[in-house]
Amino acid sequence: MQAVPVTEPENAATDGEIHMDYTFLIIMSLYLVAMIVIGILDYRKVGEFSEYAVAGRKQNTLTVCMTLLATILGASTTIGITDTVRSIGFPGIWWLIFGALGLILQSVFLSEKVRGIGADTLPHLAEITVGKGASVLLAALITISWIGVVAGQLVAMHGLVTLATGSSSKVLMIILSAVVILYTMLGGQKSVVKTDRLQLVVILLGLALCCGYLYFTKDGAVDNAVEHMELFNESYGGMNLLSQFFIIGGVYFLGPDILSRNFLSKNGKTARRGTWTAGVVLVAVAFVIALIGLWARAYVTPEQLGEQKTLLYLAGTLPKWVGILLSLGLLSAILSSTDTCLINAASIFSRDILGKKDVKYIRLAVLGIGLLAAVIAVAGSGDIISILTGAYSIYTPGVIFPLLIAILCYRRKGIRKGVWLTAVVLGGLFGLAATFAEDWLMAIGLPDGIISNLSLIGMGASLVVSLAAVQWRGNAAPQQPEEAEHEE
Repeated sequence: MQAVPVTEPENAATDGEIHMDYTFLIIMSLYLVAMIVIGILDYRKVGEFSEYAVAGRKQNTLTVCMTLLATILGASTTIGITDTVRSIGFPGIWWLIFGALGLILQSVFLSEKVRGIGADTLPHLAEITVGKGASVLLAALITISWIGVVAGQLVAMHGLVTLATGSSSKVLMIILSAVVILYTMLGGQKSVVKTDRLQLVVILLGLALCCGYLYFTKDGAVDNAVEHMELFNESYGGMNLLSQFFIIGGVYFLGPDILSRNFLSKNGKTARRGTWTAGVVLVAVAFVIALIGLWARAYVTPEQLGEQKTLLYLAGTLPKWVGILLSLGLLSAILSSTDTCLINAASIFSRDILGKKDVKYIRLAVLGIGLLAAVIAVAGSGDIISILTGAYSIYTPGVIFPLLIAILCYRRKGIRKGVWLTAVVLGGLFGLAATFAEDWLMAIGLPDGIISNLSLIGMGASLVVSLAAVQWRGNAAPQQPEEAEHEE
């Protein structure tokens, strides 16, 4: 599709830079102070493990929905999806559509059952349904990989603030990292849930104002932006659809960050309703993000964009007040994902690796994981971030189907732990090969069709082996009693 040059607004900066003077810095500083105040206010309210790690297990439907959406709408699903749509067209929306479908399917088939098991963390869920070895394996995987995820989010946050302020400063990056670590460490999951609600409002407001301005206020026709809203094109075909349905949908169906919001709901019905509502709302948000990407695809030339991300470029070319709100929305998106990763990784490290259900250990883990991620981010070790984050490629092909089967078999069938762990490792190896060994596999002559679908093949392999782990005719192994639910 031929790009059409964008017309700069009267008071916009050139080359996509946001010349906001001190306005953005002042607003951002007040915003971050509000995050810290929330953490301070919650500090003395979270003396017990349950209050700190799972927000007391008493969050209502609206809160579960909002914290889920805030967790999902991070850098990859805002900045990343906009770039994808600008690159390949409207089919880039499928990522979030499959994410929404994963949430809806979880609400229908799993939410009440998972909440009823009474787990504190995803590895704890694996421990209850399979055994201790399963929890240690998943805990190590998530903790290691989320160091890279947090580091990547901190790098994205620094890039956003650098663009907004016009200067890059490692000191500012350290301050931003310290703020996130501080309020998460002080108030734990309780503060994260509260900040998520505020951050979600800012995210949605920023995206909505950006989309509304581009389509209803900005000079120029918008017909070119929406005339090619095809669901498939030469860049996105049937195999892409199949792969994303399982790989992306699987993460939203049974991913650790998604399930962490399930654990803090006050009962199974609340978990189900909150997850279902989040899935429906995510569809609407997906269209807003896709429309922004389509507008940029039609009206922003590659020369104008340069090396910048689409949303960051737009923040610099929109009128000042729209650019500031969009930038605050993107900052909120990054913060809401970073704090969730921090508190969940720290809770998993403390509970499932150290075996400590103690708030002070989780706080120390938040500090340690946060500092390590910040050091990696400040050092600019892009390769390290990629390697650590790449460890997470094990999760979808290696864990989704084995964990699903373990949950469905809970209290019905026994699970052979050794075979189950084999399923996880086998699927994970396919995922790692897809991430790190593509060049080597091409060199040895493996067909492109197999190489490009290794993660999908890994999911199939883990499904077959995990089914073999089910004791179809035996009695289920003794398992922990289900937690009593409280009616909403």
